[in-house]
Amino acid sequence: MIRSICLVSIFILTSGFALKAQEQNETITGIEPEGRMRRQALVIEINARVLSDEQDVVWTQYERRIAITGNPVGVRLVGSNIVVSVQFTPFIRRQGNVLVAQGQIWIENPGTGVSYYTSIQTIPMDFDEPLYFFPLGTSNASIQIQLTVNPYSEIASVENEN
Repeated sequence: MIRSICLVSIFILTSGFALKAQEQNETITGIEPEGRMRRQALVIEINARVLSDEQDVVWTQYERRIAITGNPVGVRLVGSNIVVSVQFTPFIRRQGNVLVAQGQIWIENPGTGVSYYTSIQTIPMDFDEPLYFFPLGTSNASIQIQLTVNPYSEIASVENEN
């Protein structure tokens, strides 16, 4: 009983932080980068999808966001018995670009209560190369998030206006 209360408390506290980070990122997304920030700006394409047991796509969401290197971009997926909150933080470095993926998952199992899982991965990345993140692991690939990261350009700015 106490364990369930602790897990629910952690869920409430952590979801507040994830939501706050997501709101902060949406503010950055709405602003066109200028000057020095334009050189650090990136365009992240996020394609999240949920697959059935037969590997049919039952739900999909596509977003394009403007991000600044070193600042996280949050993705939150909410189902009937699961919440997936992932933050992707791109880092542009001379020795190689990386994307840090930090995931938090809350799953409600009938009879056993809420389970909480967390993961963090550092993924080498190249621009315009699709990256795949499986919040539930590759053995249970029913939730897939595909990302593509590119430098910000005027073309991305014009496409966002349309």
